Amino acid sequence: MTSLYHRALDDLARVFSRLDETAVDRAVAAIASAERIALYGVGREGLQIKGFAMRLFHLGKSAAMVGDMTTPPVGPGDLLIVSAGPGEFSTVLALMGVAKDAGAKSLVITAQADGEAAKRADFVLPVPAQTMADDTGPATSVLPMGSLYEGAQYILFEVMILKLRDRLGVTPEAMRANHTNLE
Repeated sequence: MTSLYHRALDDLARVFSRLDETAVDRAVAAIASAERIALYGVGREGLQIKGFAMRLFHLGKSAAMVGDMTTPPVGPGDLLIVSAGPGEFSTVLALMGVAKDAGAKSLVITAQADGEAAKRADFVLPVPAQTMADDTGPATSVLPMGSLYEGAQYILFEVMILKLRDRLGVTPEAMRANHTNLE
């Protein structure tokens, strides 16, 4: 492995050494108890959220991406999961307002626990990683722009799926049965 790979892996290791496992477990509990889950993220964060939505579906959860034509309305008992790495996006704040007005709860995944989205959320999962909002200065990751945050999301989401699988009693075989056969 070249030194760039090692440096990137070291950056990711530092994120997870600082991750608040209690916040992860609270997020897992909120997801486990939600009737329906809607998910939203912009840019590359949105790509990670889409992968998370897919895995939630594999677990048998009712999960859909905001903006898809088949996304059901949210209401009491439901959860909106949004990613706002740099603390806020106008679309994230607007969707959180709609969800709250409808009686749904919101979970914000962010690198900025004191950001506006976190202040408005019912649940906050801070990911202590560099985003594009703070990618300058002496302590930046070797990974460009917000890639450290997005890479950390991928690993975090897969571990959360493992925790949810155990909590919900879903077998790997049951997850595989929910995988599409239209590939």
